[in-house]
Amino acid sequence: MPFTSSSINLALPEIASRFSLKAVTLTWVTTAYLISTAIFQIPFAKIADIYGRKRIFMLGVAIFSVSSILCGLANSGVELLLYRVTSGIGSAMLFSTNIVILISIFPTNKRGKVLGINTVIVYLSLAMGPFLGGLFTQHFGWNSIFFFSGFLGLTVIILTFFFLHGEWTEAKGEKFDWIGSCIYGFSIFGIIFGFSKLPSLIGFIILFLGIIGLFLFAFQENRCKYPVFNLKAFKGNKVFIFSSLAALINYAATFAIGFMISLYLQYIRGFDPRTAGFILISQVAVQAICSYFSGKYSDKISPFKLATYGMVIIVCGITGLIFLNPQMPILFLMCLLALLGVGFGLFSSPNMNIIMSSVNKKQYGQASATTGTARLVGQSLSMGIATMAIFSQIGNQKITSEIHAQFMTSVRITFIIFLILCLLGLYYSTVSEKNKKKIIEKEKYSRTHLPAHCTDLCRDNCILVSL
Repeated sequence: MPFTSSSINLALPEIASRFSLKAVTLTWVTTAYLISTAIFQIPFAKIADIYGRKRIFMLGVAIFSVSSILCGLANSGVELLLYRVTSGIGSAMLFSTNIVILISIFPTNKRGKVLGINTVIVYLSLAMGPFLGGLFTQHFGWNSIFFFSGFLGLTVIILTFFFLHGEWTEAKGEKFDWIGSCIYGFSIFGIIFGFSKLPSLIGFIILFLGIIGLFLFAFQENRCKYPVFNLKAFKGNKVFIFSSLAALINYAATFAIGFMISLYLQYIRGFDPRTAGFILISQVAVQAICSYFSGKYSDKISPFKLATYGMVIIVCGITGLIFLNPQMPILFLMCLLALLGVGFGLFSSPNMNIIMSSVNKKQYGQASATTGTARLVGQSLSMGIATMAIFSQIGNQKITSEIHAQFMTSVRITFIIFLILCLLGLYYSTVSEKNKKKIIEKEKYSRTHLPAHCTDLCRDNCILVSL
């Protein structure tokens, strides 16, 4: 799934040519997938807790795989967008279960290393995306990316069936909150879609309705016996709240960088997809290496500091990208992308470790889904910022040589907004660090004073009394 998200950026110009898509419409090839994943991730996390995480995981991979193959067979832009939405539903089922399955299997003292390995796999997939995506697009056509992803997903289903044993149902017997799920879905859609339509009046109206929907969702969840998202469980958990906000802002400020740089390299600099992919790999390759080591050492070194250092480096990288121009040396651009890779690598794994360490076992599913939703909403908002910047400068028309100057202006506007968001994310990252003593004491007491057979409830109560 990460491979598809990064490789498709290299295929966008060819997709635009194949279906005669204009600039703003082209952004929805990515955004449609992100929105559907964000809408369904938290509901499917609850469904997985009720009916089994492995079962939902396998079903999600199956839906994603079939939808990817259908994307490759699409005959129109509308069909492609429809299948991208379906792919997002499958992704929501996977993203709401994969991290939870991992941390359910491994002990607490190995959690950082395991999450680091998982993040490395994600970033290796992202690293392969630009290179293989450009290669596939240039030699086999844009649809070969979707065919490759689909058949790879079908292979994962077979491996899961034979090698992943057991099932996890933390909320078996509970009822599913359909009302809360619907309110949540409409709210997330309203916020992301409305944001992409700014600064138009209809954009403000839809965004406002989405925000109102979130308040209605909170009201519904507080009065529901079996909420789809238990707000009370995370109330007062400042580490969880601020670290999740930092993740949301981080992805909002960074995800569309690959999208904008890909268009810049192909439209402004005239590179073919394969060469553009080779340039973009400089970021995600460094990202993969740093993620492994940051995840591994977040069990030994303060993950709060690692995440904060990562945000500082990201700020430096985006500051450099603000000065992007048609004459910038490619080697210098690759250095900036590599710098961003270091920042992303230092931030992601430790921040996930902080979030998952701030909750108990029964909250793993919802915590993972919340983090995933924060990531996806952030990515969607990032694409919304890019869409807004492009629309403000060139409108919804094809990117041609006559409007290259206006396009470059939209790129700079996008990166300036990203820099402001990164500074805000840095603030939330440092705020969560102020609560690190409680987390450290909790983990230390848990490992040294409490017997291994303690239940999670007993363990948490003992820790609370100790503090």
